[in-house]
Amino acid sequence: MKTKIFSTFVIMLSAITLTACSEDNFGPDPEKDWTGTTSFFNSTDEKGFLTYYNPAIGRCGDPMPFYDQREGNFKVLYLQEYDNNGPCYHPFWGIQTSDGANYESLGEVLPTGTSVQEADAALGTGCAVYNDADKLYYIYYTGHTSKEVVLRATSPDFKTWTKDNAWQLKGEDYASASDFRDPQVFKADDGLWHMVIAAKLKFVDFKSNDLKNWEFAGQFNMVWDRMCECPDIFKMGDYWYLVYSEAYRAPWSRKVKYMMAKSYDDLKACFNDPGANWPKDGKEGVLDSRAFYAGKTASDGTDRYIWGWCPKREGATIFDKNINVGADGEPSWAGALVCHKIIQHSDGTLTLGAVPAIAAKYNQAQSVNVMTSSGFSNGTLSGDDAYVLYNRLGNHNHISFAVTTSNNWDKFGVSFVRGSDSKKYYTMVVNPENENWRKVNFEEEGQEGKGFVEGIDGYGFSRPADNVYKVDIYTDNSVMVMYINDNVCYTNRIYGIQKNCWSINNYGGSVTVTDVKVFGY
Repeated sequence: MKTKIFSTFVIMLSAITLTACSEDNFGPDPEKDWTGTTSFFNSTDEKGFLTYYNPAIGRCGDPMPFYDQREGNFKVLYLQEYDNNGPCYHPFWGIQTSDGANYESLGEVLPTGTSVQEADAALGTGCAVYNDADKLYYIYYTGHTSKEVVLRATSPDFKTWTKDNAWQLKGEDYASASDFRDPQVFKADDGLWHMVIAAKLKFVDFKSNDLKNWEFAGQFNMVWDRMCECPDIFKMGDYWYLVYSEAYRAPWSRKVKYMMAKSYDDLKACFNDPGANWPKDGKEGVLDSRAFYAGKTASDGTDRYIWGWCPKREGATIFDKNINVGADGEPSWAGALVCHKIIQHSDGTLTLGAVPAIAAKYNQAQSVNVMTSSGFSNGTLSGDDAYVLYNRLGNHNHISFAVTTSNNWDKFGVSFVRGSDSKKYYTMVVNPENENWRKVNFEEEGQEGKGFVEGIDGYGFSRPADNVYKVDIYTDNSVMVMYINDNVCYTNRIYGIQKNCWSINNYGGSVTVTDVKVFGY
């Protein structure tokens, strides 16, 4: 996708309610047992994110995952974003992982050019692939200046890379000089290598039998008038898929989506009439919220995972940051890498679920204590504004529970950064759009809350036939992912989750809450 430069930004949190706090204790008196308290705490992120990877300095831009069959692990390249990028920016850095839950840094993999006059003054998204025929790794990537071109580099060991300065594909020769980026290489039904590039309202297709010499193979449409970035094409079982990031700047759009078909040619034809060819999942192929972007996948031959970035946010306090989600435009660019497992259903439709290794990583059971409540009795929440407030969370949490609604219209939510004295707190509300349709809304609740936050809107999904919602939430500092019934995935950035209390809420009617558990590591 097109890269951006952002000005220097230093996160500063003001001391609110509890002064002189640090991330190592709950308040000014380290001898006090804060575990029994429920007042708001102004917590901050740790320097490192141990599950949803964030580099020690800067942030992760568009991930480019690749399964390295020679070494038997996943390598994830990404565009390295700094607070203060220079004139040549976004080198490729990398990490490797065997399980999507624990990462080792590879450092800088592919540098930028050294002059703004060079085609690779700034790097943009691409992909990595291994060619067994010549025992070489290839990176195809975007060179970004006032024009965009596709470039390549090769390596015998994924460590030492040689840029092929004699080769490039120029956007102006095929589609658009300014929009020609994000090459994705894969093998299609014809047994040839194909490279699909995102261009001006078109995808451009090339083919090759050796990964060196490429022949123009035509174009196919994008979604109406919307730029679709970071294409990722793969076959899974009996279906072909194109995962893409819709860059349309509207809160209800700008999400990672997919199309599906029984062949590569049929996949391309889907975009001739997107409205008639959405996957039959009722969601128009949407996979996550607006806080998960530039998603691309990789498979080890058994499981397929998707990586995308969850944006950081700006603001003087956690309250500013938690509602500064880009409702009027694009969210802040780059952040922490979030990984999900791709779930393929019997009809070929896709949803996102928890990575098994992440679930296994959160293996230390934590105490779960009801601190205060309203309208809560024997596990049932009844009436308007009923809630049950639980004890403080740690920095890394796996929260699981089940909610059973008493009818087809009941509405419930889960809140974070909620103290007994909080005038603002943050809630994912499972909202009934109608009797059989639900959507996750993000709301700033409380006496001084602004209510619905448009820029982090969710997507619609069918009400469970038995009205049972099995909820799993994973947090790593301020990054949070919620899964419901292997059908809904909702990523968000909520500052202040750690070391604060949390609650389950009801809004009219009644819901029953069971099996509440919290795990950490």
